[in-house]
Parts: sequence; structure tokens; C-alpha cells
Amino acid sequence: MTESTTEPARQDPDSTCPAHAPAPEPATATPFPQDRDCPYHPPTGYAQLRAERPLSRVAFFDGRPVWAVTGHALARRLLADPRLSTDRTHPGFPVPAERFANVRQRRVALLGVDDPEHNTQRRMLIPSFSVKRIAALRPSIQETVDRLLDEMERQGPPAELVADFALPVPSMVICALLGVPYADHELFEGCSRRLLRGPGAADVDSARVELEEYLGALIDRKRVEPGEGLLDELIHRDGPDGPVDREDLVSFAMILLVAGHETTANMISLGTFTLLGHPGQLAALRAGETTTAVVVEELLRFLSIADGLQRLAAEDIEVAGTTIRKGDGVVFSTSLINRDTEVFAHPETLDWDRSARHHLAFGFGVHQCLGQNLARTELDIALRTLFERLPALRLAVPAHEIQHKPGDTVQGLLELPVAW
Repeated sequence: MTESTTEPARQDPDSTCPAHAPAPEPATATPFPQDRDCPYHPPTGYAQLRAERPLSRVAFFDGRPVWAVTGHALARRLLADPRLSTDRTHPGFPVPAERFANVRQRRVALLGVDDPEHNTQRRMLIPSFSVKRIAALRPSIQETVDRLLDEMERQGPPAELVADFALPVPSMVICALLGVPYADHELFEGCSRRLLRGPGAADVDSARVELEEYLGALIDRKRVEPGEGLLDELIHRDGPDGPVDREDLVSFAMILLVAGHETTANMISLGTFTLLGHPGQLAALRAGETTTAVVVEELLRFLSIADGLQRLAAEDIEVAGTTIRKGDGVVFSTSLINRDTEVFAHPETLDWDRSARHHLAFGFGVHQCLGQNLARTELDIALRTLFERLPALRLAVPAHEIQHKPGDTVQGLLELPVAW
């Protein structure tokens, strides 16, 4: 991307990715989700949803009408409303892509259960993701980042940043935290890709079964040969209702392992791409005019990689001058919520001077991301160290040749060739 460095750091024009290109007004409900035209801007096809903020109708792949929440204030209100259910086993739960049609047959821990069960599960895990616990991991995360960059420098440019750095950093960290052997990373990373991207329902189903079998066998071994990690703690911990059963352990392990590396890997690679495309903002970071912590929060808002949280109305809800009926599907477009002009001035601009901490990249309410402290720490260390160690880092191919992921999965890059 080519952007002027003579402008103030927060004013780089964005000529490569036209975020403001208007789309024609649709005659029917806007299809959702859609692919992004630029990997760090919402799809231009969402223009009508922006105009209709904070609530409008969209259509999923099968034509089902679903309520789309696009306003920041309304999103906070509804994400905290217990009348919206996350129970994916409900036959009416909205499914955004055909390959996830069988999702209702599988119970999903944390993300897919409502209170009081959700609260019970979350309380078991919160101590392992506290600010204090994650702060204690900083030295080991830094060591992981340094080791990977040492190897990149030893190999020399060019490098493929997703495979060589962005993916292994969070994968190694979550393995160490959970007690999962990193030697098995190709298996669980492959399963994660198929779970999230298919391409078909059979791929999603087989990946889930394969990962459940792997984690079940690992848990069985840990019962007789305890190791170090969160899974070991859960296996040998007695809760208020007794030991955690095997099914719950497998479900916990799956959601933490997949979410714990997939989302952060996408943030590292897409965050790097975005910074390289905004040289003025990158220069401000390198000059010490801002902190990596500030940069991370603005990137979380700006990129909104987990776009399209789904819910099901368990009761009628009167809101925004209309009624969401019991049984209606609801989807939260994080990429639009985090660019609500009533909350974020000039939201299309990457701005280190704004306060972005009230973004909803991690959700909101009781289901707000459990691992957000870990994600922030990994992003802080990974991005800061990457640009310190490789000050001449640049794209190895033209920006328009870099492929990004489709709109119906976690947003990110398929590959990121770089040189220095």
C-alpha cells in the first residue's frame, strides 16, 4: 500500500482499500455475511446497513431473515440482555453458512451455553486468565516471540509471516497454558482451519470429531500421568459439583485451543499488514509517540476480525422502535459497531489519539471473551518486538496480491510474504 508519510500520523489516506465506496441500495434484505473488499475494512456491500444503523434486516445464506445490530449503544444493550440466547443446540439458532448447518448437534462450552450453566463454566476458568496470571506469562511469551524471530532472521528474507510467526506465537502460548503438546500443532491447527472454513459441512464435522478424539485421548493420558497446564488443573480439581466430567473437559479444551490461537494469529498478521499500509501511523509507533498498548486497542477496533456474533431471541424484545420476536435470529456486525460515528469520530481512520478501549471486538456482557487479557498481551509483545527487531520490514509482494479470508469466518490473511 502506498500512503503519504508527510501527513500527521493519524491522517494517512487509504487509497488502496476504498472503505467509502457506496453500494447501490438493495431491493431486498442485505446478504450477510459478505466478503471484505479490503482485509481491514467492512464490506462495501454493508453500506445500506450503515445507513439503517442501529438495527436492520439481513438475509443469511438460506434466505432466512435475521436482525443485524450495527449500532454501538444498542449492541451493548442487547449483548447484556439474557433474553438473547447463545444456545447453539436450539433448532432455531441462526447459522450464517451452510457448512455450519450441523452445529446444533454439538454442544459448545462457554460460547454456546446460557446462564446459569455458562456462569458455572466461566468461574472454573477465570483464575487462569486473570490479569495477574497473564502478566506472569509475559517473560515466556517474549521468549517465544524472540525465538521465532531469531529463526526468521537466521533463514533470511523473504519469509511468510503467517506460518513463520503469526500462527506459531499464539499456538505455542495456548499449548503451554493448556498443557497441550505443541508437537501436535499440525493436527490441531489443521482441524481448526477445517472447523472454521470448511469448505463443506462434512469437513467441519470430521474436523470436530478428529479434534474431540485427540483431546479426549490427551485428557485420558493426563488422568494417569499429570502434567502442567490448565487441563491438568481441571482434571484434578474438585469443583462445587465434584470433578469436571470428561465431556466438559473435551469441550473446554476445544474452545480454548481453537479460539486461543486462531483469533490472535489473524490479529498479528492482519495488524502487521495494516501497519505496513499506514506508514505515518507506523512511524509514530516507532518514534515512541504512542505505545503498543494503544496501537493494539485501535487495531482491535479497526480490524474487528470476529464479525457476526449470533444470538437467538428467547422472548420478545422491544428495542429501537421495533420488536425482535421470540425465535428471531440476531447477528452483531462488530465491524460496523466498532465504526459507529456516534462513538468513534472518523472511524475509518487509524488514529492512535483516540480512546478505543470501549470497542466491542471482544464482545460484551457475560460472554465477553475470556481470553482478552492473553490476546492483548500476545499482540503487544508480538507487534512491538517484530517492528523493533525488523525495522525495515516490508511487503514482499504488492498489497493487492495478498489474499484474505472470506467473510463467513474469522477475518485475516491466508499468507503474508514479507522482506526486510
